[in-house]
Amino acid sequence: MFRRRRRDQADRPGSDSGTAQDDPEFYEEPDDLAEDEGYDDDEDEWEDEAEPAPAEPPAAREGPGRHRAVDDGSEGSGPWDGAGTFPQRERLDFGSLLVPVREGLDVQVNMAEDTGVWITVVRGDNALQLQAFAAPKTSGLWDEVRLEIMEEVANSGGHSEEVEGPFGAELHAQVRPGGAGRRQQLEPVRFMGVDGPRWFLRGVISGPAARQADLARPFEDLFADVVVVRGDHPAPPRDLLEIRLPEEARQALQDQLDQEAAGADFPNPFERGPEITETR
Repeated sequence: MFRRRRRDQADRPGSDSGTAQDDPEFYEEPDDLAEDEGYDDDEDEWEDEAEPAPAEPPAAREGPGRHRAVDDGSEGSGPWDGAGTFPQRERLDFGSLLVPVREGLDVQVNMAEDTGVWITVVRGDNALQLQAFAAPKTSGLWDEVRLEIMEEVANSGGHSEEVEGPFGAELHAQVRPGGAGRRQQLEPVRFMGVDGPRWFLRGVISGPAARQADLARPFEDLFADVVVVRGDHPAPPRDLLEIRLPEEARQALQDQLDQEAAGADFPNPFERGPEITETR
């Protein structure tokens, strides 16, 4: 089932209890991450082709504190680059992101006028936010983005620490929610990042899964199987890659808009705000 979801009309993804958090303010706003640096996408190279490195297992190619995506199709070495080889599984096509379909996980498309569109994967009170950004070929973004997130968390009254996770260095943070009517105690958030060829994928786990490994594992597995489709078009580093709705979602959204325009149904006071959700 697909429903629209707007940030200003919904609480946190997956629960009306307010346990999980989807406010991009604490994940860095996409507008803040996007900066026009006068970047020429064709000037950089992703790797040095003069001396090709010998074949290594994926883990050996990761630099200190950084996980880089590979394109050899090896199991467990994702997230994947859409221009390379990756396992063929059922995924929802959102243009720049191909999101795996997993039992018990709901995929939501979140829309806001000030921050654009992002993907949230929800299970109960827990959520994984997915965003992909353009990046230079010769260097990744995750090292510098981590520092910016740590500073932002500290400025908002929270705290964070860098730890080693399944995708390399990540941040475990306690953030203070913002917005009217929200509780002010610190809540756990976990920031993951992967640098790929000309793209950067960020995942943010919120809710109890941010601090409980067993609850986080389904989100880690899904994150590791995401495919990023960068495309050939030039884009400044940190530009948010475009999210497009699957055809089924577009049709469901259009049908709902037509019903609303015709005034066919009275508003249901017990129904959550508009959203687009794929439930499996």
